[in-house]
Amino acid sequence: MSWELLLALVALLAFVVQLLYFLRADGDLTLLWAEWQGRRPEQELTNKVIWVTGASSGIGEELAYQLSKLDVSLVLSARRVHELERVKRKCLENGNLKGKDILVLPLDLKDMSSHEAATKAVVKEFGKIDILVNNSGRSHCSWCLETSMDIYRELIELNYLGTISLTKCVLPHMVKRKQGKIITVTSILGHVSMPVSSAYCASKHALRGFLNSLRIELATYPGIVVSNICPGPVQSNIMKNSLTKDVTTILGHNGDQYRQMVTSRCVWLILISMANDLKEVWIAEQPFLLMLYLCQYMPTWSSWVINKVRKRIENFNNSVGSRTIAALSFVIIFVLVQILYTDDFRIWKKKRD
Repeated sequence: MSWELLLALVALLAFVVQLLYFLRADGDLTLLWAEWQGRRPEQELTNKVIWVTGASSGIGEELAYQLSKLDVSLVLSARRVHELERVKRKCLENGNLKGKDILVLPLDLKDMSSHEAATKAVVKEFGKIDILVNNSGRSHCSWCLETSMDIYRELIELNYLGTISLTKCVLPHMVKRKQGKIITVTSILGHVSMPVSSAYCASKHALRGFLNSLRIELATYPGIVVSNICPGPVQSNIMKNSLTKDVTTILGHNGDQYRQMVTSRCVWLILISMANDLKEVWIAEQPFLLMLYLCQYMPTWSSWVINKVRKRIENFNNSVGSRTIAALSFVIIFVLVQILYTDDFRIWKKKRD
């Protein structure tokens, strides 16, 4: 056998191995490499003061639980004080922290006049803010033509302007110390736009643009890291609490979460990102991760796929009537799975607790 043929076979084998690995992947390649060979959260986050917004449920709640097992000081913020107290109690029961290590700080992200006082309260309690995790946010599910302008104002104020406001309050403290981390949980919908989510997509695209610009502006402060976390569908109550056509109506249920990533796995990858100062990470199982890569490198083909999604959703809407339009987000997941992730590939899906 000639050396040329042997090298070709080795190259082909390497390609096949990488393809199979990608089909099993639940994060971008840099993130998964950092998980394998990078710094560990239990080493890098020790003695840090970490402020988590949206800590009363979902990703923020799980983040609090995993951080409570490390030697950190935690600030938990959200609007629902009773839920924050519940999360604090569970952190104390199952974690390694004491009562003095956790501060419950109620915060309404839309009340931007309160952000400065909240920041001062954290600094007064712990003397510093090492990491701000912007995790608060809300989604919606309705067609653009049927969506009230109040929905667009609500999501821009909460997901975009509220996050910017809190970041601007914390940032001077970090600039003064010349170190810190701004970790913002956005969404893969800050990259990929989907139907029945125009307001949510717009707010996440705007937030991603702000973070990318801020990162460049802070280049003179290498000790300050601006990180954009882009998760796909995760098991949480974000869909249950989603708005629909107007701000007075919510979706009210989560639907089938089988194809959604387990929250604990998503949060672990977020901690890996924090420990390794990754600038942007994609966290999603297939076929959503594949959709991200298609949009990044093959935008024309990805537009064809998304158009397929739109047509099937329209057919679904016509068959069941507009009363059930709020459930269409779950149809999006089903259609993507049909188009990009057939049963033949299920054997490559990782089995996770």
